[in-house]
Parts: sequence; C-alpha cells; structure tokens
Amino acid sequence: MDAEEVVESIIRGLMFVAGVVGNNWLGIRSLPKALSALRTNEILFLNLAISNLITNYFVDLPDTMADFAGSWFLGETYCGIFKFSADLSETSSIFTTFFISVFWHQKLVGSLKRGGGPVLMDRLRLVLCLLAGSWLVAVAFSVPHFFFIKVEEGNGSEADCVDYFPNAVASKTYEIIYLSLANALPLAGIVTISAQIVVTLLQNHKRIRGHGGELSMNKNAKQNGEKEGEVAGVEQAERGARSQHQGAKASSNVQIRAAKSVVAVASVFLVCWLTHMLLRITNKIHTSPIVVEVASYIAASYTCIIPYIFLHGVKKLTCSCKT
Repeated sequence: MDAEEVVESIIRGLMFVAGVVGNNWLGIRSLPKALSALRTNEILFLNLAISNLITNYFVDLPDTMADFAGSWFLGETYCGIFKFSADLSETSSIFTTFFISVFWHQKLVGSLKRGGGPVLMDRLRLVLCLLAGSWLVAVAFSVPHFFFIKVEEGNGSEADCVDYFPNAVASKTYEIIYLSLANALPLAGIVTISAQIVVTLLQNHKRIRGHGGELSMNKNAKQNGEKEGEVAGVEQAERGARSQHQGAKASSNVQIRAAKSVVAVASVFLVCWLTHMLLRITNKIHTSPIVVEVASYIAASYTCIIPYIFLHGVKKLTCSCKT
C-alpha cells in the first residue's frame, strides 16, 4: 500500500468508528425504560439505528478491511451479502428518515396550531406497518445482488466485489427502477416535508414577533392608564397573554428543536444522495474505480453524520449520570 491508500483506509476506518458509535448511541438512547412506554418516535429512531448499523457492520467494516488488505479477500459468497446489505440498509434508512420527517412535522404543526395532542403518526400499529412495508421494499430491491455479482480480478492480484448483470439493458433497467422508487420517491417526500417545516417555523416566528408587539402595546397602555379599573384590566390582559405565550413556547420547544434537526438531516441527505446518485450513473456510463470509491465514501458519510444530528435534535447527545 502506498501513502495515499493508507490515508484513504484510515479515513474510511474513522468514518466506520464514527458511524458505529453514533448509531449505537442513537439506538441505546431510544430504548424505552419499559416496553409499555414504547412510543412511535423511539421505534423510528431504533429502526434508523438498526438500518445504519447494517451498513456499518456488513458494508463499511468489510470495505475498510479490503482497503487495508489492498484487495477483496472475502470471497464471492460474502460479495453477495455485501451488495445485498448495502442496498437493504440504504433503502430502509431513506424510508425511515421520511417517516421521521412526517412524524415531527405532524407534532410541530399540532403543537403550534392546535396546542398539542396526539397525531396520526402516534399510532403504533400504523408506524409498525409502514416500517414493515419499507423493509419488504428494501428486501425486494436487494435480492438481485445475491445473483448478479462477481469478484472481478483487476490489475495484478487485486480483486473487487462488483455488480454483474447479464447485459447492459438489465443493469440500467434495475438501476433506474431502484433509484426512482426506492430512493428518489422517498427523498422527494423528505424534501417536501422539510420545506413545509421551514414554512411552519417561519410563520411561527412571525406570529411570535407579532405577539411581542401586542405585549408591548399592553405595557404602554398600562403606563398611560389613568383609571384604576383600566389599569387593572390591562394588567390582567397582559398577564393572561404572557402566560399563554410562555405555555405555548414551553410545549413547542421540543417539537421545534426536533423539526430543525429534520431539516438539517434532509439537507445532508439531499447533498449526499444527489452526489452518490450522479456518481453511480457516471459509473454506469463509464466504469471507473475512482468513481466507485468516491461514491462509497459519500454513502458512508451519511450514516455516520445523521445519528448525531438526530441525537442533538432530541437532546440525547449527552448522558447525565446520576449517582
């Protein structure tokens, strides 16, 4: 291995460690204290952590080992498992991120506009059915990798695990269907929901500013009031408005923070996915080991970044240990 390959392998190893730590932490922090207290947001975060850990252990780890070894050495059987796990976890992760986006958008709107209360995505059976469906879709798109792969011998003694379809038409057909239904469709949903979250947050910010002006007017009226009854009425109105404002603010802070994390994840997801997709299409047109390597780095970066964003959004990034 030359110096450049060593650096690449070290970077890949660090990304693997960051992903394992982040996703394990997300899974552990999402575990309920009791099974009866299990909530839908915890199920969604647990599912996301499991999806990403499949990538970490079955894709990133062997890929990192192959980087250090300088060649694919795990055989053709694990090559199929490797490719299967990559698409399985990617598809499941995308759909789970979409469900998380929908959940926090509903909670945000419910908190700001309806004063809280249960939302559609609070239904446990609904969420379990959605997740089961997403896993079925992920498996359906990943199964072909057990049959259409091979270990390709490169220059010298180097070998690599690659997709190998019967012909170019079959390869392009699979790629188009997979990218459209299992990637582009849920990603479009994530972007749409994130845009709605941004609009809702801006409207809420505008409403808060208007409410602040109302409190200021009440204060001026209090200072200029001459009659005791008028002053008392103004004070009562001011206290009621301030109390209502503080109560609404306290109840919506969690949803606002989590919704902002959804927007941050959507931004990272969009950049990583678009770059990854363009590289995959480029590689189909003109096969290049460099393009494949960069695409794998882009895919790995997503799974090692988003758990920390979500943990920060729900205030679970740190652990307070009580003695």
